[in-house]
Amino acid sequence: MLTSAPPDDASPPVDAGRSRDAADARFEALARMARGHFGVSTALITQLDAGRQSILAGAGGSCGATLAELASCGQTIADAGMVVVADTRADQRLRDHPLVIDNPCLRFYARCPLLASSGGTLGAFCLFDDKPGELDDEQREFLRDLARLAAMAVESDSTAARLQEEADALRANEGRMALAIAGSGTGIWDRNLQTQEIHYSSGWKSILGYADDQVSNRIEDSYRRIHPDDLAYVQASMQAHFERKTPSYEVEHRIRCQDGSYKWISSRGKVVSRDSEGQPLRMIGTTTDISAMHAMSERLQQSVDLITCLTDEVPGLVFQYRRLPHGEAFFSYASAGIWDIYEVSPQQVASSAAAIDAIIHPDDREAYRASLDTSAASLTPWDLEYRVQLPRQGLRWRQGAARPRRLEDGSTLWHGFITDVTDRKRIEAELQEFATTDFLTQLPNRRHFMKHIEAELARIQRNDGGCAAVLMCDMDHFKAINDQWGHALGDLALRHVATILREQLRKTDMAGRVGGEEFAVVLSDADIPAAMAFARRVQQRLAATPLAEGDQRIALTISIGIAVMTASDASVDAALSRSDRALYRAKESGRNRIECL
Repeated sequence: MLTSAPPDDASPPVDAGRSRDAADARFEALARMARGHFGVSTALITQLDAGRQSILAGAGGSCGATLAELASCGQTIADAGMVVVADTRADQRLRDHPLVIDNPCLRFYARCPLLASSGGTLGAFCLFDDKPGELDDEQREFLRDLARLAAMAVESDSTAARLQEEADALRANEGRMALAIAGSGTGIWDRNLQTQEIHYSSGWKSILGYADDQVSNRIEDSYRRIHPDDLAYVQASMQAHFERKTPSYEVEHRIRCQDGSYKWISSRGKVVSRDSEGQPLRMIGTTTDISAMHAMSERLQQSVDLITCLTDEVPGLVFQYRRLPHGEAFFSYASAGIWDIYEVSPQQVASSAAAIDAIIHPDDREAYRASLDTSAASLTPWDLEYRVQLPRQGLRWRQGAARPRRLEDGSTLWHGFITDVTDRKRIEAELQEFATTDFLTQLPNRRHFMKHIEAELARIQRNDGGCAAVLMCDMDHFKAINDQWGHALGDLALRHVATILREQLRKTDMAGRVGGEEFAVVLSDADIPAAMAFARRVQQRLAATPLAEGDQRIALTISIGIAVMTASDASVDAALSRSDRALYRAKESGRNRIECL
């Protein structure tokens, strides 16, 4: 059972005094590698030294908790092996812990110990995430590999520090130094360029699996152990140092072990004496086994290749977009889908995003820039639909979504995805039209017209003045037309009337079909005389353009009732009722008339 303050014999205290900025770059790289590979919110590497725990490196953050608190939570599970907690809320060891309770987004936890070559525990490699999760066998092995690398680095640092202390104390006593290095896993070599002999420490020989008497001192034999593909590079690097073109000799190459296999090593050396003419006489250096690091690098490259292949197959653009503090921006990563989305290549935007900015539709460009500014300023997700004008595809709709984070240099980095939503936007527009338009006449339907007239009344009341004319129009003898000529011609008559009404409207006016053969019109800022003039134009136009059916011409007439809507109207129903009564009066008075009320 977890407690908020473990006793002295429980998990060691956390030393939070060491800041992340001071962490060794190697551990920072491993932490970032783990965070990116596993997709978790936080990765930590801790060290256990003299009973006290300190944080070597951290990547990310979780629920506002400090790295020290996370490390403390991680060390409360007393288990020497790998621990994976899929859901802290469901785990008996962690669910009652204050950090878990106070931070509900701290859900997933994994820890792999950093084991010393002697079997002791050097610290731990920890993963935290705000969602429940699990690690499969391959991921667990990858975490163990990361822990091994971190442990090797911790041991190497400890050894180097110990060696430095002994070196300072012993005043470069070569014999004592050799003994210390022999037990550290680092080999020493000493080359005599006059005799062309090279001497190796026992530690050097043990790296490759050789006994002391199995390695000759001849330089020719040392070259034979180097992998044939690396030999020229090694010799050229050494010659460059002999000629003082480089301050030291540093190479990574493969070397044959005693069992015939090859191992990656890092070899570093320096000429320590020269003759009067500057020719090198003696060179001393070290050799370090880096096979595990190279294996890890190959695995990471395979992961990168896999991710690249996957993102390139996604129908859209997977991207990493970076904006520097002084405003310049570029795509530090863009999948192959950028060609379909923007018709540019990843190389064209690798140093500048100006090419993208230029193809954003002019009407959307300001909103596009403002949305990125807001996201960068507040570190909130970027989500935007916008148009682009492309050379080949023409006008297209795009939807972008990304999450930003601030980098140490003050720049902002987004990871996100952009997709084509042109078809969806077209469907949305069609659905909007279906929802607001009468299919037969293509005029606004009753629902849409009512929303418009309500908005018009609100405008009048808000301005505390003005008026609008409301007209109710009804085709005369429509039933007789249907009975005599059929419903098809009746539909044609309705479309004919709708066309004439539409021709007489201003941009601020609206006409809608509100019933079978009934139409309504609202004329903004119009009084009775203006409405009467509009109604007469409609009737005159109908009279001048009878409906044609074969050789016959069918005369159409319309009755119109007019009312004025003012700020004193409590609702649009009052004005509609008045115009409806006026229409009834026009019908009762003989049809094809205009009445006002």
